[in-house]
Amino acid sequence: MKILTAAQMREIDRITIEELGLPSLTLMENAGARFVEALEARFAPLGKQRITLLCGKGNNGGDGFVIARQLWMRHNIVPRIILLADPQQLSPDAAVNYRYLTRIGIEAFVVRNLEEWITAKQDLLDSTLLIDAILGTGLQRPLDGLALEVVSDVNSSFAHVPIVAVDMPSGLPSDSGDYFGEAVRAAVTITFTAPKVSQIFPPNSYSAGELVVQSIGTPPELLLERGDFFLNLLEPADVAPLLGKRLRDAHKGDFGHVLLVAGSRGKTGAAALAGRAALVAGAGLVTVATAESALPLIAASMPELMTEALPETESGAISMRAFDYGLLDKMLEGKTLLAIGPGLSQHPETAAMVKRIVHESKLPMVIDADGLNALAGATELLDGRERTIVVTPHPGEMGRLTGISSSDVQARRVETARAMAMGHQIYVVLKGHTSLIAEPGGQVFVSNTGNPGMASAGMGDSLTGITAAFLAQFSGRPAAQVISAAVYLHGLAGDLAAAELGELPVTASDIMRFFPAALKKVS
Repeated sequence: MKILTAAQMREIDRITIEELGLPSLTLMENAGARFVEALEARFAPLGKQRITLLCGKGNNGGDGFVIARQLWMRHNIVPRIILLADPQQLSPDAAVNYRYLTRIGIEAFVVRNLEEWITAKQDLLDSTLLIDAILGTGLQRPLDGLALEVVSDVNSSFAHVPIVAVDMPSGLPSDSGDYFGEAVRAAVTITFTAPKVSQIFPPNSYSAGELVVQSIGTPPELLLERGDFFLNLLEPADVAPLLGKRLRDAHKGDFGHVLLVAGSRGKTGAAALAGRAALVAGAGLVTVATAESALPLIAASMPELMTEALPETESGAISMRAFDYGLLDKMLEGKTLLAIGPGLSQHPETAAMVKRIVHESKLPMVIDADGLNALAGATELLDGRERTIVVTPHPGEMGRLTGISSSDVQARRVETARAMAMGHQIYVVLKGHTSLIAEPGGQVFVSNTGNPGMASAGMGDSLTGITAAFLAQFSGRPAAQVISAAVYLHGLAGDLAAAELGELPVTASDIMRFFPAALKKVS
């Protein structure tokens, strides 16, 4: 599902109206009808609700007038309507629907200043459902004047009442997740055609509450055929096609052999977690190549894992002697995919080993953790023109790769991930709240699964294993789809774990425990 800016949404509406011939009043009518249907699904029976609509002078207010008429038509409800403008100032389409309301005997209480709002508010305090139709998309500056006073008052005086926003919580900009100023804090936002940027990215997304996207007549393919619309929200339907039943005569060789170069003395858990995750996520075979002294603990962690010992440094990390006599090269033979990084340590010899293997190996590869740290200052080795390379940094690792601070990465997450993916022709998974998957062509996929309980050790290792397993077994599918599915399901498993256990005790091991349930839920 595409994520749109305000300008992109206006362009889609223009094409729908001017080129496809769907009148703007029809779009407004559809918006009101779809909004009421979403209300019916969440706040039934509507007839028992005391509903108040706050309407502005623009088309968002026009949607509110249609909603009021639809409530009257469908449920015989006469909602209270507060119009925060003079009726003479209404936009053309809003004015038409305002006249429709007055003709059926539904009047709005007109509020032009703070004193009138204070008077009107006293009659609204018994509301059980508040609908915000004050301002929609396209806000260019923070609220001020009457709108700011009303929104601030709504957030404080009606905090106990579910607020449902029409298209956009009033006060939010469309195009940024960055804090913009006071905005309605909605329990639910029912938006139309496509989600908007601020509804997806924090902290502004927190004001949107539950996000519901309703179609109002624009053909979905109209959005998909626009190459300049590069932001995409992942949905279960994007993942499900990968999860069909396997053929009855399938064997382990059909699902790939992952070589995981990981682990060191004292960091065996990271390698074990990544290896276990790869098996649970469906890889046919998984071999963990690790430092000699780390091997016994990793081998004992899961009997299904195969292991290979590599020469180590005095500190127990993999040594450059791993290349002696073609040892590591032989391990790479017959493998489907290389995953490298979890628990390697940042020993200089180990970092040199990482650089050499990334430079020389032609296998598809997933690079994480200390594998990424080793490449800081050597990103020219990340050349994905002839092979699939996936990097899975958190903001700190991304900062080291790009030479900027982690705070700068966080401030420009989409731009940073997209620039690296396009510049190196690789796939970038920038982890965090709303993890991003940027692909070489410039498309960016956003996963909104996951929760704060996943902010704990080993989560990245489990994602490395899942991503490696998916790429190994779904090698015939588009890499962006496969990587996105891995990220989405990893977060969903965390959500299912948090739902049962609570967020606080969730561990990386729980991801593997709940991963089968995530697969079942999506498929």
